[in-house]
Amino acid sequence: QVQLVESGGGLGQPGGSLRLSCAASGSFFRINDMGWYRQAPGKQRELVAYMLSGGNTIYHDSVKGRFAISRDNAKNTVYLQMNSLKPEDTAVYYCNVQFSKTSMHFDEVWGQGTLVTVSS
Repeated sequence: QVQLVESGGGLGQPGGSLRLSCAASGSFFRINDMGWYRQAPGKQRELVAYMLSGGNTIYHDSVKGRFAISRDNAKNTVYLQMNSLKPEDTAVYYCNVQFSKTSMHFDEVWGQGTLVTVSS
């Protein structure tokens, strides 16, 4: 199986920056797509940023130009650089990884979530 370890959450100031990391480890054939979702209190989980295995990226409209997703394939790690933070970015951020168990079988795993609070 695949385990994810998230880090980097915490308190950020409006206009400030935070960086999230998510490292995948365990038994798998290949890591495919990696990304981040978030869930604010009382709201549904939403996609924040995603990077496909080929390098294409997807961003929620509300974070375009402020957040940047990147990955280090050698370390099976995905990052989310969050700049120009806003109070509405406050949420629990979840890492999501799509992986191949074998060349023909696919699965996904979620991180435990890391809280990001944006407040002065």
